[in-house]
Amino acid sequence: MEAMRGPLLRARGISKRFGAVQALQDVDVDLYPGEVLGLVGDNGAGKSTLIKILSGVYPPDAGSIELEGRPVRFTSPREARAAGIETIYQDLALAENLDVAGNIFLGREPGFGWGVLRILARRQMEAASAQVLQRLEIQLPSVRTLVRYLSGGQRQAVAISRAVYWEARIVIMDEPTAALGVRERSRVLDLVRRLRDEGKSVLLISHSMPDIFAVCDRIVVLRRGLKVGERHTAQTTEEEIVRMMMGSEAA
Repeated sequence: MEAMRGPLLRARGISKRFGAVQALQDVDVDLYPGEVLGLVGDNGAGKSTLIKILSGVYPPDAGSIELEGRPVRFTSPREARAAGIETIYQDLALAENLDVAGNIFLGREPGFGWGVLRILARRQMEAASAQVLQRLEIQLPSVRTLVRYLSGGQRQAVAISRAVYWEARIVIMDEPTAALGVRERSRVLDLVRRLRDEGKSVLLISHSMPDIFAVCDRIVVLRRGLKVGERHTAQTTEEEIVRMMMGSEAA
C-alpha cells in the first residue's frame, strides 16, 4: 500500500506541552488511503493529545501536518471537518433528545427560511439517513428513534453513519468498543471494516489488543509522549506491542 500511494495524512515532528508536562515530542504519523491504523499506548502516552491536534482541537507547539501532500493547520474542529476529518470520541457527542436523523444532521440541518422562521427539511433528513444506514448495512428500529433508547453499539453506528454521510475521508475513532458486549463489539468492528472497504482511512485508538489486531493494517505505539514503535499487524504479535507500550523493549 505504502509503496503504491503516498499517505493521505502525514504528520511530522508533532510536539505539544501543557505547562510542565510534555504530552507529545517529535511524533511522526502517516495514514494511507483505505487503511485502518491502530494507535496504542498506556494512559498518558499522548494518544488523546495527538488525535485532538489532528482534529483541530489543539494547535501543535511544533511540527507540521499535510493532507494529500498539502500543508494544513487547523484552528478548530470545524476546519478539520471541512477538510474531511471526522472524529468520533468515546462520548460520541450525540444528542439523546434527538432522533437518529437529527443526530446524523446535527449542526448541519437542511431547511427553508432564516432565523426563528427556519423550517427543517425533515423528510429529506430522514430519507438521507435511511439511505446511509442501508449503505452501511446498519439495522436500527427507525431513523425516528430517539438516541436515548439506543444501545451503545447502535449509538456508535449512528456516529459512524454521520461521518460517512458527510463524506469524511478520515475517520478518527476513540475507543469505539469500550463498554460494549461481545456481539455489539463485533458489529462495530464490522463497521470499521466497511469504512475501509469504502476507501475511508481510519485512525483507531483502543486499549483492546484483540480489536486492534482484528481490524488494523498497521500499529503505531506511543509511550510517554514519544513514538516508540510502528509495526505491520501481520508482522508482529500482541506480546511485542505490549512490550513496547510498557517500555520492556527498545524499538
